[in-house]
Amino acid sequence: MDLKQVVDEALQRNLQLIAQRYDVSIAEARVIQARLRPNPRMNVETNFLDVLGANYIPAEGPTGPAETNTVFVHTFETAGKRRLRTEAALGTVAVARYGVLDAMRNLILNVQNSYLDLLLAKENVRILREILATFAGLVNVNRIRFEAGEIARVELLRSEVAELQFRNLLRQAELRVRQEAVRLQTLMGRPRPESRFDVAGEMRRDVLVYSEEELRAGALAARPDLEALRRDMARADAETRLQQAEARPNIDAGLSHHKQFVGPFKGQTAGFRFEIPLPLLNRNQGEIERARREKEQAAARIRALEVEIFGQVASAFQQYLTARELLESMERDLIGQARRVRETIEFSYRRGEASFIDLLDAQRTFNETMQGYNEARAEYARTLYLLDAITAREVR
Repeated sequence: MDLKQVVDEALQRNLQLIAQRYDVSIAEARVIQARLRPNPRMNVETNFLDVLGANYIPAEGPTGPAETNTVFVHTFETAGKRRLRTEAALGTVAVARYGVLDAMRNLILNVQNSYLDLLLAKENVRILREILATFAGLVNVNRIRFEAGEIARVELLRSEVAELQFRNLLRQAELRVRQEAVRLQTLMGRPRPESRFDVAGEMRRDVLVYSEEELRAGALAARPDLEALRRDMARADAETRLQQAEARPNIDAGLSHHKQFVGPFKGQTAGFRFEIPLPLLNRNQGEIERARREKEQAAARIRALEVEIFGQVASAFQQYLTARELLESMERDLIGQARRVRETIEFSYRRGEASFIDLLDAQRTFNETMQGYNEARAEYARTLYLLDAITAREVR
Protein backbone atom coordinates (compact mmCIF):
# COMPACT_ATOMS: atom_id res chain seq x y z
CA MET A 1 0.00 0.00 0.00
CA ASP A 2 1.15 3.52 -0.67
CA LEU A 3 0.79 6.43 1.75
CA LYS A 4 -2.46 7.74 0.28
CA GLN A 5 -4.15 4.36 0.61
CA VAL A 6 -2.92 4.04 4.19
CA VAL A 7 -4.20 7.51 5.14
CA ASP A 8 -7.56 6.97 3.43
CA GLU A 9 -8.13 3.71 5.29
CA ALA A 10 -7.15 5.31 8.60
CA LEU A 11 -9.61 8.18 8.08
CA GLN A 12 -12.38 5.68 7.39
CA ARG A 13 -11.66 3.03 10.00
CA ASN A 14 -9.69 4.55 12.89
CA LEU A 15 -11.79 3.76 15.95
CA GLN A 16 -10.96 6.90 17.91
CA LEU A 17 -11.89 9.09 14.95
CA ILE A 18 -15.13 7.16 14.46
CA ALA A 19 -15.97 7.73 18.13
CA GLN A 20 -15.23 11.46 17.87
CA ARG A 21 -17.47 11.84 14.82
CA TYR A 22 -20.39 11.06 17.12
CA ASP A 23 -19.77 14.45 18.75
CA VAL A 24 -21.29 16.05 15.65
CA SER A 25 -24.47 13.95 15.66
CA ILE A 26 -24.82 14.48 19.42
CA ALA A 27 -24.54 18.24 18.93
CA GLU A 28 -27.06 18.11 16.07
CA ALA A 29 -29.49 16.34 18.39
CA ARG A 30 -29.12 19.27 20.78
CA VAL A 31 -30.13 21.60 17.94
CA ILE A 32 -33.32 19.60 17.47
CA GLN A 33 -34.06 19.96 21.16
CA ALA A 34 -33.24 23.67 21.18
CA ARG A 35 -35.76 24.35 18.39
CA LEU A 36 -38.65 22.74 20.21
CA ARG A 37 -41.39 24.90 21.71
CA PRO A 38 -42.77 24.33 25.21
CA ASN A 39 -45.57 21.79 25.51
CA PRO A 40 -49.03 23.04 26.50
CA ARG A 41 -50.20 21.87 29.90
CA MET A 42 -53.56 20.64 31.11
CA ASN A 43 -54.66 20.56 34.73
CA VAL A 44 -57.86 18.74 35.80
CA GLU A 45 -59.03 19.10 39.38
CA THR A 46 -62.20 17.74 41.05
CA ASN A 47 -63.24 19.09 44.46
CA PHE A 48 -66.02 18.68 47.08
CA LEU A 49 -66.73 15.03 46.37
CA ASP A 50 -69.01 13.47 48.99
CA VAL A 51 -66.76 10.53 49.83
CA LEU A 52 -66.16 11.18 53.55
CA GLY A 53 -69.81 11.32 54.68
CA ALA A 54 -70.27 15.10 54.59
CA ASN A 55 -73.81 14.64 53.19
CA TYR A 56 -74.00 17.91 51.38
CA ILE A 57 -77.25 19.80 52.11
CA PRO A 58 -77.41 23.19 50.30
CA ALA A 59 -79.31 24.95 53.04
CA GLU A 60 -77.53 23.55 56.10
CA GLY A 61 -73.89 22.80 55.26
CA PRO A 62 -70.83 24.62 53.92
CA THR A 63 -69.52 21.74 51.82
CA GLY A 64 -70.21 21.13 48.18
CA PRO A 65 -71.49 21.03 45.67
CA ALA A 66 -68.99 18.83 43.69
CA GLU A 67 -67.11 20.69 40.98
CA THR A 68 -64.51 20.04 38.27
CA ASN A 69 -61.93 22.57 37.04
CA THR A 70 -60.09 22.02 33.77
CA VAL A 71 -57.28 24.42 32.83
CA PHE A 72 -55.26 24.54 29.59
CA VAL A 73 -52.03 26.58 29.86
CA HIS A 74 -49.37 27.42 27.30
CA THR A 75 -46.01 29.10 27.91
CA PHE A 76 -45.03 31.90 25.55
CA GLU A 77 -41.24 32.36 25.50
CA THR A 78 -40.10 35.95 25.46
CA ALA A 79 -36.96 37.82 24.40
CA GLY A 80 -36.18 35.42 21.50
CA LYS A 81 -35.12 32.58 23.80
CA ARG A 82 -35.83 29.88 21.22
CA ARG A 83 -33.79 31.65 18.55
CA LEU A 84 -30.87 32.24 20.92
CA ARG A 85 -31.05 28.70 22.23
CA THR A 86 -30.87 27.39 18.66
CA GLU A 87 -27.98 29.71 17.83
CA ALA A 88 -25.99 28.44 20.81
CA ALA A 89 -26.71 24.82 19.84
CA LEU A 90 -25.63 25.45 16.25
CA GLY A 91 -22.41 26.89 17.66
CA THR A 92 -21.83 23.60 19.49
CA VAL A 93 -22.28 21.73 16.20
CA ALA A 94 -19.66 23.92 14.53
CA VAL A 95 -17.23 23.33 17.41
CA ALA A 96 -17.78 19.57 17.14
CA ARG A 97 -17.20 19.57 13.37
CA TYR A 98 -13.94 21.46 13.64
CA GLY A 99 -12.95 19.18 16.49
CA VAL A 100 -13.33 16.23 14.13
CA LEU A 101 -11.22 18.01 11.51
CA ASP A 102 -8.51 18.61 14.09
CA ALA A 103 -8.61 14.94 15.09
CA MET A 104 -8.20 14.08 11.41
CA ARG A 105 -5.22 16.43 11.18
CA ASN A 106 -3.49 14.75 14.12
CA LEU A 107 -4.36 11.27 12.86
CA ILE A 108 -2.92 11.98 9.43
CA LEU A 109 0.33 13.17 11.01
CA ASN A 110 0.53 10.07 13.21
CA VAL A 111 -0.11 7.80 10.23
CA GLN A 112 2.52 9.60 8.15
CA ASN A 113 5.11 9.28 10.90
CA SER A 114 4.27 5.60 11.42
CA TYR A 115 4.52 5.04 7.66
CA LEU A 116 7.96 6.68 7.69
CA ASP A 117 9.05 4.53 10.63
CA LEU A 118 8.07 1.42 8.70
CA LEU A 119 9.94 2.58 5.59
CA LEU A 120 12.98 3.39 7.74
CA ALA A 121 12.91 -0.05 9.38
CA LYS A 122 12.66 -1.72 5.98
CA GLU A 123 15.58 0.33 4.66
CA ASN A 124 17.74 -0.64 7.64
CA VAL A 125 16.89 -4.29 6.99
CA ARG A 126 17.99 -3.89 3.39
CA ILE A 127 21.36 -2.44 4.44
CA LEU A 128 21.95 -5.21 6.99
CA ARG A 129 21.09 -7.90 4.46
CA GLU A 130 23.61 -6.38 2.08
CA ILE A 131 26.30 -6.43 4.78
CA LEU A 132 25.33 -9.95 5.87
CA ALA A 133 25.61 -11.17 2.28
CA THR A 134 29.11 -9.71 2.15
CA PHE A 135 30.17 -11.47 5.36
CA ALA A 136 28.58 -14.75 4.25
CA GLY A 137 30.73 -14.56 1.13
CA LEU A 138 33.81 -13.77 3.21
CA VAL A 139 33.15 -16.75 5.49
CA ASN A 140 33.01 -19.05 2.48
CA VAL A 141 36.23 -17.57 1.08
CA ASN A 142 37.97 -17.82 4.46
CA ARG A 143 36.86 -21.42 4.87
CA ILE A 144 38.47 -22.27 1.55
CA ARG A 145 41.60 -20.31 2.45
CA PHE A 146 41.76 -22.03 5.85
CA GLU A 147 41.48 -25.47 4.27
CA ALA A 148 44.23 -24.47 1.87
CA GLY A 149 46.41 -23.37 4.80
CA GLU A 150 46.51 -19.73 3.75
CA ILE A 151 45.01 -18.30 6.98
CA ALA A 152 44.88 -19.33 10.60
CA ARG A 153 41.77 -20.86 12.14
CA VAL A 154 41.28 -17.80 14.31
CA GLU A 155 40.76 -15.69 11.19
CA LEU A 156 37.96 -18.01 10.07
CA LEU A 157 36.38 -17.88 13.52
CA ARG A 158 36.49 -14.09 13.52
CA SER A 159 34.63 -13.92 10.23
CA GLU A 160 32.04 -16.45 11.43
CA VAL A 161 31.47 -14.52 14.68
CA ALA A 162 31.08 -11.26 12.73
CA GLU A 163 28.55 -12.96 10.45
CA LEU A 164 26.56 -14.11 13.49
CA GLN A 165 26.65 -10.62 15.00
CA PHE A 166 25.25 -9.04 11.85
CA ARG A 167 22.69 -11.84 11.55
CA ASN A 168 21.46 -10.98 15.05
CA LEU A 169 21.30 -7.32 14.11
CA LEU A 170 19.26 -8.31 11.08
CA ARG A 171 16.80 -10.28 13.24
CA GLN A 172 16.35 -7.27 15.50
CA ALA A 173 15.78 -5.03 12.48
CA GLU A 174 13.24 -7.46 11.04
CA LEU A 175 11.43 -7.48 14.39
CA ARG A 176 11.30 -3.69 14.23
CA VAL A 177 9.68 -3.95 10.80
CA ARG A 178 6.96 -6.24 12.16
CA GLN A 179 6.37 -3.98 15.16
CA GLU A 180 6.06 -0.87 13.01
CA ALA A 181 3.68 -2.72 10.67
CA VAL A 182 1.45 -3.61 13.62
CA ARG A 183 1.49 -0.04 14.93
CA LEU A 184 0.56 1.36 11.53
CA GLN A 185 -2.28 -1.11 11.07
CA THR A 186 -3.59 -0.19 14.52
CA LEU A 187 -3.75 3.45 13.45
CA MET A 188 -5.55 2.29 10.32
CA GLY A 189 -8.26 0.73 12.47
CA ARG A 190 -7.53 -2.89 11.69
CA PRO A 191 -8.58 -5.01 14.69
CA ARG A 192 -6.35 -7.90 13.62
CA PRO A 193 -3.05 -6.82 12.04
CA GLU A 194 -2.03 -8.91 9.06
CA SER A 195 1.41 -10.50 9.04
CA ARG A 196 1.73 -10.02 5.28
CA PHE A 197 0.96 -6.30 5.43
CA ASP A 198 3.49 -4.14 3.59
CA VAL A 199 3.88 -0.61 2.31
CA ALA A 200 5.67 0.74 -0.71
CA GLY A 201 6.92 4.17 -1.56
CA GLU A 202 9.73 6.61 -1.12
CA MET A 203 10.50 8.94 1.73
CA ARG A 204 9.32 12.42 0.92
CA ARG A 205 12.08 14.63 -0.45
CA ASP A 206 10.42 17.73 -1.96
CA VAL A 207 11.67 21.20 -1.12
CA LEU A 208 9.58 23.59 0.95
CA VAL A 209 8.41 26.54 -1.14
CA TYR A 210 6.86 28.66 1.63
CA SER A 211 8.54 31.16 3.90
CA GLU A 212 8.09 31.11 7.66
CA GLU A 213 5.72 34.08 7.47
CA GLU A 214 3.58 32.34 4.84
CA LEU A 215 3.44 29.20 6.95
CA ARG A 216 2.37 31.21 9.98
CA ALA A 217 -0.37 33.00 8.04
CA GLY A 218 -1.57 29.72 6.56
CA ALA A 219 -1.74 28.08 9.97
CA LEU A 220 -3.74 30.96 11.48
CA ALA A 221 -6.18 30.81 8.58
CA ALA A 222 -6.65 27.05 8.33
CA ARG A 223 -6.03 25.38 11.68
CA PRO A 224 -9.25 23.57 12.67
CA ASP A 225 -8.46 23.69 16.40
CA LEU A 226 -8.11 27.47 16.21
CA GLU A 227 -11.34 27.75 14.22
CA ALA A 228 -13.04 25.52 16.78
CA LEU A 229 -12.07 27.98 19.51
CA ARG A 230 -13.37 30.86 17.41
CA ARG A 231 -16.67 29.06 16.94
CA ASP A 232 -16.73 28.29 20.65
CA MET A 233 -16.33 31.98 21.37
CA ALA A 234 -19.30 32.71 19.08
CA ARG A 235 -21.26 30.00 20.90
CA ALA A 236 -20.34 31.55 24.25
CA ASP A 237 -21.54 34.93 22.97
CA ALA A 238 -24.87 33.38 21.96
CA GLU A 239 -25.02 31.63 25.33
CA THR A 240 -24.46 34.97 27.09
CA ARG A 241 -27.32 36.57 25.18
CA LEU A 242 -29.49 33.54 25.89
CA GLN A 243 -28.87 33.75 29.63
CA GLN A 244 -29.62 37.47 29.56
CA ALA A 245 -32.89 36.64 27.80
CA GLU A 246 -33.61 33.96 30.41
CA ALA A 247 -33.67 36.75 32.98
CA ARG A 248 -36.88 38.00 31.34
CA PRO A 249 -39.83 35.92 32.53
CA ASN A 250 -41.96 33.86 30.20
CA ILE A 251 -45.72 34.34 30.05
CA ASP A 252 -48.14 31.56 30.94
CA ALA A 253 -51.59 32.07 29.46
CA GLY A 254 -54.47 29.67 29.46
CA LEU A 255 -58.19 28.97 29.41
CA SER A 256 -60.14 27.34 32.23
CA HIS A 257 -63.44 25.48 32.30
CA HIS A 258 -65.41 25.19 35.55
CA LYS A 259 -68.25 22.67 35.99
CA GLN A 260 -70.33 22.49 39.18
CA PHE A 261 -72.94 19.83 39.99
CA VAL A 262 -76.01 21.13 41.88
CA GLY A 263 -78.69 18.49 42.09
CA PRO A 264 -79.87 17.67 38.61
CA PHE A 265 -78.29 20.83 37.25
CA LYS A 266 -74.78 21.44 35.95
CA GLY A 267 -73.39 24.92 36.08
CA GLN A 268 -70.55 25.65 33.62
CA THR A 269 -68.33 28.70 33.46
CA ALA A 270 -65.13 29.64 31.60
CA GLY A 271 -62.17 31.77 32.55
CA PHE A 272 -58.83 33.11 31.39
CA ARG A 273 -55.54 32.58 33.18
CA PHE A 274 -52.47 34.81 32.94
CA GLU A 275 -49.29 34.22 34.93
CA ILE A 276 -45.87 35.87 34.87
CA PRO A 277 -43.07 35.47 37.44
CA LEU A 278 -41.84 38.64 39.09
CA PRO A 279 -38.02 38.79 38.70
CA LEU A 280 -37.38 40.44 42.03
CA LEU A 281 -34.76 38.06 43.50
CA ASN A 282 -33.66 35.58 40.83
CA ARG A 283 -32.73 37.41 37.66
CA ASN A 284 -30.44 34.60 36.42
CA GLN A 285 -27.38 36.53 37.60
CA GLY A 286 -25.24 33.43 38.11
CA GLU A 287 -25.81 31.95 34.65
CA ILE A 288 -25.25 35.31 32.98
CA GLU A 289 -21.94 35.69 34.77
CA ARG A 290 -20.96 32.10 33.93
CA ALA A 291 -21.66 32.67 30.23
CA ARG A 292 -19.64 35.88 30.25
CA ARG A 293 -16.69 34.14 31.86
CA GLU A 294 -16.90 31.34 29.31
CA LYS A 295 -16.71 33.92 26.54
CA GLU A 296 -13.65 35.51 28.15
CA GLN A 297 -12.12 32.07 28.59
CA ALA A 298 -12.66 31.28 24.91
CA ALA A 299 -10.97 34.54 23.91
CA ALA A 300 -8.02 33.73 26.18
CA ARG A 301 -7.73 30.26 24.68
CA ILE A 302 -7.68 31.73 21.18
CA ARG A 303 -4.83 34.06 22.10
CA ALA A 304 -2.93 31.21 23.77
CA LEU A 305 -3.31 28.91 20.76
CA GLU A 306 -2.22 31.65 18.37
CA VAL A 307 0.96 32.11 20.39
CA GLU A 308 1.44 28.33 20.46
CA ILE A 309 1.02 28.16 16.67
CA PHE A 310 3.66 30.87 16.24
CA GLY A 311 6.04 28.76 18.29
CA GLN A 312 5.14 25.56 16.44
CA VAL A 313 5.79 27.16 13.06
CA ALA A 314 9.09 28.68 14.16
CA SER A 315 10.31 25.44 15.74
CA ALA A 316 9.22 23.24 12.82
CA PHE A 317 10.74 25.61 10.27
CA GLN A 318 14.10 25.56 12.04
CA GLN A 319 13.81 21.78 12.33
CA TYR A 320 13.23 21.62 8.58
CA LEU A 321 16.25 23.81 7.80
CA THR A 322 18.48 21.72 10.06
CA ALA A 323 17.24 18.43 8.62
CA ARG A 324 17.76 19.66 5.09
CA GLU A 325 21.29 20.88 5.83
CA LEU A 326 22.20 17.62 7.58
CA LEU A 327 20.82 15.47 4.76
CA GLU A 328 22.57 17.46 2.05
CA SER A 329 25.82 17.38 4.01
CA MET A 330 25.69 13.60 4.43
CA GLU A 331 24.93 13.05 0.75
CA ARG A 332 27.67 15.43 -0.30
CA ASP A 333 30.48 14.48 2.06
CA LEU A 334 29.81 11.22 3.89
CA ILE A 335 27.84 8.53 2.07
CA GLY A 336 30.09 8.12 -0.95
CA GLN A 337 33.23 8.25 1.16
CA ALA A 338 31.96 5.59 3.61
CA ARG A 339 31.01 3.30 0.73
CA ARG A 340 34.41 3.75 -0.95
CA VAL A 341 36.27 3.04 2.30
CA ARG A 342 34.31 -0.14 2.83
CA GLU A 343 34.88 -1.35 -0.71
CA THR A 344 38.58 -0.54 -0.53
CA ILE A 345 39.10 -2.32 2.79
CA GLU A 346 37.11 -5.33 1.58
CA PHE A 347 39.21 -5.53 -1.60
CA SER A 348 42.43 -5.18 0.41
CA TYR A 349 41.33 -7.87 2.87
CA ARG A 350 40.58 -10.32 0.09
CA ARG A 351 44.12 -9.71 -1.20
CA GLY A 352 45.60 -10.14 2.26
CA GLU A 353 46.68 -6.48 2.53
CA ALA A 354 44.28 -5.52 5.37
CA SER A 355 43.41 -7.23 8.63
CA PHE A 356 40.00 -8.60 9.52
CA ILE A 357 39.74 -6.00 12.28
CA ASP A 358 40.07 -3.28 9.64
CA LEU A 359 37.35 -4.91 7.56
CA LEU A 360 34.99 -5.34 10.52
CA ASP A 361 35.51 -1.74 11.55
CA ALA A 362 34.83 -0.54 8.00
CA GLN A 363 31.63 -2.60 7.78
CA ARG A 364 30.37 -1.36 11.13
CA THR A 365 31.17 2.22 10.20
CA PHE A 366 29.34 1.79 6.92
CA ASN A 367 26.32 0.29 8.70
CA GLU A 368 26.20 3.15 11.23
CA THR A 369 26.64 5.71 8.47
CA MET A 370 23.83 4.28 6.36
CA GLN A 371 21.52 4.01 9.35
CA GLY A 372 22.32 7.63 10.19
CA TYR A 373 21.63 8.58 6.59
CA ASN A 374 18.30 6.76 6.62
CA GLU A 375 17.41 8.52 9.87
CA ALA A 376 18.28 11.85 8.27
CA ARG A 377 16.06 11.08 5.27
CA ALA A 378 13.21 10.11 7.56
CA GLU A 379 13.69 13.18 9.73
CA TYR A 380 13.59 15.44 6.68
CA ALA A 381 10.33 13.84 5.55
CA ARG A 382 8.93 14.15 9.09
CA THR A 383 9.57 17.89 9.11
CA LEU A 384 7.66 18.27 5.84
CA TYR A 385 4.71 16.30 7.21
CA LEU A 386 4.89 18.27 10.46
CA LEU A 387 4.72 21.58 8.62
CA ASP A 388 1.76 20.29 6.63
CA ALA A 389 0.04 19.33 9.89
CA ILE A 390 0.78 22.68 11.54
CA THR A 391 -0.70 24.53 8.57
CA ALA A 392 -3.53 21.96 8.19
CA ARG A 393 -2.83 21.45 4.51
CA GLU A 394 -4.18 17.89 4.51
CA VAL A 395 -7.63 18.81 5.88
CA ARG A 396 -8.44 21.95 3.93
